[in-house]
Amino acid sequence: MSEIVVKNLSKTFGQTASKVDALKDINLTIETGDIYGIIGMSGAGKSTIVRCFNFLEKPTSGEVWIGGKNLGSLSEQELRKERSEIAMIFQGFNLLMQKNVLDNVCFPLRLQKISKKQARSKAKELLELVGLSDKEKAYPAQLSGGQRQRVAIARALANNPRILLCDEATSALDPQTTSSILSLLKDINQKLGITIVVITHQMSVVSEICNKVAIIEKGQVVENGLVEDVFNHPKSNAARELILRRDGESQAGTVETLNGERKIRIVFTDNSSFEPVIANMVLKFQTPVNILRADTRNVGGIAKGEMILGLPEGKDVQDNIISYLTERGLELEEVTEDV
Repeated sequence: MSEIVVKNLSKTFGQTASKVDALKDINLTIETGDIYGIIGMSGAGKSTIVRCFNFLEKPTSGEVWIGGKNLGSLSEQELRKERSEIAMIFQGFNLLMQKNVLDNVCFPLRLQKISKKQARSKAKELLELVGLSDKEKAYPAQLSGGQRQRVAIARALANNPRILLCDEATSALDPQTTSSILSLLKDINQKLGITIVVITHQMSVVSEICNKVAIIEKGQVVENGLVEDVFNHPKSNAARELILRRDGESQAGTVETLNGERKIRIVFTDNSSFEPVIANMVLKFQTPVNILRADTRNVGGIAKGEMILGLPEGKDVQDNIISYLTERGLELEEVTEDV
C-alpha cells in the first residue's frame, strides 16, 4: 500500500517578479514501511517538500495523499487529525529546556488530554525503546546531542504516528552518533512498521538506512529508485555529484586534478570482492592506472567498495581495460569532467 503519494506538486513563494519556484511538478510514491531518502544540496527544496507532506506548507498546485486521503480536500479539523499521525524530528531537537526528559516525552500526550499516569507510563516505554530509561529525570542541557535526538524521537513517537519525517535530523551530530541514531531509526521502522522519510544532504546517511531515494535538484526530482541502483548506476549529474561527495565535502576536485585522463568509477559487488582485480589488471595489460579515489560505503547494510581510476592513454587499451573489469562483475560508469 502507498503511504504517501505526491502528484504534480509545485510550490511558489512570493509574487510576480519576486516569485521563487521552490518545487516544480514533483511526483513521488512512498510505500508503507519504506525508509525513503530525499537528498539534495542546500536550497534544492528538500525541506519545503517535507513540509508539504503534512501541509505545514500548502502546495501552490498538485496533490498530497496520505494513507489514501487527499490532504487538500480535508477540513481544518480533519487536517489536524491527520497531522497527529505524521511526526517530525529536526536538526535542532526542539526540546523544552525547562522540562526534564520524561516531561518532554509526556508533553504531546498531555496535549491530547491523556491522564498524567497514562502519559508517564507511555513515556517510560518510549524512553526504554530509545535507550534512555536512566535519563528520565535529566534535563536537555545535561544530555549529549545524540541523547537529545533520542528524546526528540521518543517524543515524536508518543502519539503512535504512521509516518516519521526526519528533516536533517543527524546533521548536527558526529559520525559515530549519527550511525547510532540511524540504527535506532531502522530498529523503530522494523519494530513499529512506521514509514520514515529522511531529508538529508549526505549520501552516507541515505546509503546506510534508506531502501529508496529521490534526488532533488533546483526543486525537481531528477532521479529516484532503489538506493543500490542509484548508487551503482547514477543517471543524473546531481546523483553523481552527491555520490562523489563525502559528508558534504566535494570529491570532484580530486577527480578533476588530472585533466585529460579518461576516468571510470567502479563499484565492487559480492561477485568481484574476492579477487585482487586491479592488481591483476595491471599485470595483464602491463600498464599503470591512476587510483584517484578509493572508498567504502555502507549501502543497505552491505559494505560496497568504490574506486575512481584514471586510465592510461590509448583508446584501445582503455576499452580493453573496461571490458576486462566488466567481465569480472564490477559495476562501472565513466566519470565526465562536469561531475
